[in-house]
Amino acid sequence: MDPEWAMQRHRIVCTGVTGGEKQGGLKVISFTLLLLSHHVQVLKNCSDKCQRKRHIAIFTTASLPWMTGTAVNPLFRAAYLAKDGERKVTLVIPWLSLKHQKLVYPGNITFSSPQEQESYVRRWLEERITFTSPFIIRFYPGKFAVDKRSILPVGDISEIIPDQEADIAVLEEPEHLTWFHHGKRWKTKFRLVIGIVHTNYLEYVKREKNGRPRAFFLKHVNTWVVGIYCHKVIRLSAATQDYPNSIICNVHGVNPKFLEIGKRKIEQQQSGNQAFTKGAYYIGKMVWSKGYKELLELLHDHQKELAGLQVDLYGTGEDSSEVQEAANKLKLVVRVYAGRDHADPVFHDYKVFLNPSTTDVVCTTTAEALAMGKIVVCANHPSNEFFKQFPNCRTYDDGNGFVEATLKALAEKPSQLSEVQRHELSWEAATERFLRVSELDQTFEKRLSESPSNKFASTSLNLRRKVEDASAYIHYVTSGFEATRRAFGAIPASLQPDEEQCKELGLVIPPHT
Repeated sequence: MDPEWAMQRHRIVCTGVTGGEKQGGLKVISFTLLLLSHHVQVLKNCSDKCQRKRHIAIFTTASLPWMTGTAVNPLFRAAYLAKDGERKVTLVIPWLSLKHQKLVYPGNITFSSPQEQESYVRRWLEERITFTSPFIIRFYPGKFAVDKRSILPVGDISEIIPDQEADIAVLEEPEHLTWFHHGKRWKTKFRLVIGIVHTNYLEYVKREKNGRPRAFFLKHVNTWVVGIYCHKVIRLSAATQDYPNSIICNVHGVNPKFLEIGKRKIEQQQSGNQAFTKGAYYIGKMVWSKGYKELLELLHDHQKELAGLQVDLYGTGEDSSEVQEAANKLKLVVRVYAGRDHADPVFHDYKVFLNPSTTDVVCTTTAEALAMGKIVVCANHPSNEFFKQFPNCRTYDDGNGFVEATLKALAEKPSQLSEVQRHELSWEAATERFLRVSELDQTFEKRLSESPSNKFASTSLNLRRKVEDASAYIHYVTSGFEATRRAFGAIPASLQPDEEQCKELGLVIPPHT
């Protein structure tokens, strides 16, 4: 209670009791008016506080049940950003028609409505966190591009957030979300647009036919669209393409279940029990570009030095049969199993996680293995820089280093992570890092208060804005023609959602459909 208001109330009540009847009545009326005034002020303050709440809309390129990083990490980000109630958070995820769901989602899982998929997503999250998070889930129309193995947006997905709610947009994979964007400019609609770069697209493209010239072209396209549509760019590691005005920071954490598993392993170690009874393994989508090529080559080239080593591989993907065939040709024992959740009990007792992949930006499974208390053997590569702070991370530079690190890891006991180290892997710490580097309030205030100190600076700033505006207009025009969209790799008929998706999502059906 406001002390000054309380004292005034006390004076009124005391005067009313000791004074005459008329005076007392006037004082009671005065007190009533003061009470009403106080409550009006309280309500106003509450209203102002609510209005000051930042509204964060997180757009991402995938959704559960597709167990990919851009489905899982933005979901946890939304939950933890909304946890304390200090900001409004909306997670915007793709909705696929039934035929596209069958191409993407595992285990023949499909949904007849967005509401059904939302229930699935929330149930999955509730099984992994210990709190209820008040974030909202909305869907945008998407289609699955088989050649890219990716979901691409259909139509202007920024419209999913009403103009009156548009404040801060977080674009998870900003290049992916804006390659074929045709609609309102993100920087115009939202006060602040933050891009979080998840994927090392250039590395993937380089491995394809005519990869180097294609990667060169893609690099410039990415720089173009990200510059047009994002105010700030966060790169999870230096393994990604560099962007102007970007910052490197790992703003991802691990599923809390993995930290719980690691805690139980620490308790086993402290009680003198053997916590890890199995040897080495690797888990990842079973495609050559996800580390399997590098791992099987290392095992093949150093079979003599690694004699007696047994490695278990877990994964499902387009190259599963080829990986199995290559593993069978080795003299070492390399067993291949279907993919499963990394938190599955089958993984708890492995001591060493081998991950030679260099296409990841920040490998989620590496973070999960460290959280479970395992020793990780990984390449000395920018994607693993964040993990080097942990005592159980062992890096190597070449084949001989891989052999040395692997044999040493198998012979040693994993170090027990401290509480500080465990916290660093958590989503609480990841959220703290995101809020720090994104500077949500400060960035907006800086942008509003920016005023060039002299005429030359003002002219230069205006020129840059005009160039950017012209560049954005060129992208808008070229992305509005089906022929140019197809030439650059867009999915056919993705300029507007079709009638089926409009009905499923409750969108206005475009006139031409």
